[in-house]
Amino acid sequence: MGQGSENGSTLPAFRTSPMRERVLGEVHARPFRPLAGPRTILHYAFLANTEEAAADQAWLSEFCVSRGAPGPAPGTRHHTLSFGGGTLSWEQHAEFITYTWDGAARADRIFGDLPAAHPFGAAFRAPGDLLVAVRLELRDPAEETDWRGHFEESSLTVSTLEDGAALAATDFRQDGDGLTRILVFNRSLSDVQAGAVVQRLLEIETYRTLAMLGLFEASGLQPGIRRAEIELAELTGQMKDASALGANQELLDKFTELAAVLEAGATASSFRFGASRAYDEIVKARFATLNEAAAPGELSMSSFLGRRLAPAMRTCQAIEDRQAMLSQKLARATTLLRTRVDVELERQNRSLLQSMNRRARLQLRLQQTVEGLSVAAVSYYVVGLISYLAKAAKDAGLPVPNANITTGLAVPLVVLLIWWVVRRIRKHHTGE
Repeated sequence: MGQGSENGSTLPAFRTSPMRERVLGEVHARPFRPLAGPRTILHYAFLANTEEAAADQAWLSEFCVSRGAPGPAPGTRHHTLSFGGGTLSWEQHAEFITYTWDGAARADRIFGDLPAAHPFGAAFRAPGDLLVAVRLELRDPAEETDWRGHFEESSLTVSTLEDGAALAATDFRQDGDGLTRILVFNRSLSDVQAGAVVQRLLEIETYRTLAMLGLFEASGLQPGIRRAEIELAELTGQMKDASALGANQELLDKFTELAAVLEAGATASSFRFGASRAYDEIVKARFATLNEAAAPGELSMSSFLGRRLAPAMRTCQAIEDRQAMLSQKLARATTLLRTRVDVELERQNRSLLQSMNRRARLQLRLQQTVEGLSVAAVSYYVVGLISYLAKAAKDAGLPVPNANITTGLAVPLVVLLIWWVVRRIRKHHTGE
């Protein structure tokens, strides 16, 4: 008991994160089930999308209720159910769902007939496409005789686990029921340790299969990447000969289209490659946890799988590197071509502006010419009006000197006045 409780004080009530309970509970999720041999474990993993996962959880809830047991609570990702004298475990992962059942094995024969009580019969509803199917048998060390005939010798692996406390054998091949056989002899493991070893071996088989999916994704992408590399080389070669703006713009469109295709492929494969790397790391971690080593004179499981898993992961990494390198080259070529197009556009714009300046100067000269003519024309009419006024005033007896002299004297004054008015109007419009 803490000191605060001994003194009778109470701790303050803190606001709890909504994720606290889930985070703390995650470490207790999927606990190891104690297992004692002889035991048969059937393990299936199905690929499932979001809709299939939701439908599977609904089916499992109905299945549990039909057997008088509670179904998985909403939002949970794992559930166990007593079934056929054993335990049926359901786990929902990011892209797959696993069903695992353990039951009593035949004591007289290794890998004999499957227990009739297993749940994977006609009534079982698969949530998606089957990817992993395993039959693991946990046996006592007294049965370590005449078991090699259940495996193919060319791919047989035999490993000691937990510093020799258990022996595991498999050939990673399918039997007549489509199941990968794994045989475990429990030499000195406790029931809890045996359950942990069995679960880790099942996880190794599951995750090594999922990790290999990236290899086939990479194989499917290789032809497209090769075509993109060839097309990029051809387009880059065309850049040297393309000088016209139209040709450069056409090349730019092709570069953009190629970049879009490449980015679409890289985006679609990024999840698969990332998942494969994560699964591969899980397989390595499980082998390390099991302290797996080759039995004397035998090939170990990790060595056998590493012979294919490591090259597969390197292939995935190589495809990712090629995608990234191709994307960088495309980006550089596109930037260079876009710069060339921009420079050509600027050159055309500069020529256009120069042409506009020439037209503006010509228009200004024409305007000045028109203004001069308009001053002369307006002055002519104004002087004509003054002439008429002078003649009319003289005929009316007003003291006006000779009308022609008056008209002649008015000409320079009228011209200056009209010129000044036109100049003021032009300055006013220019200021605006």
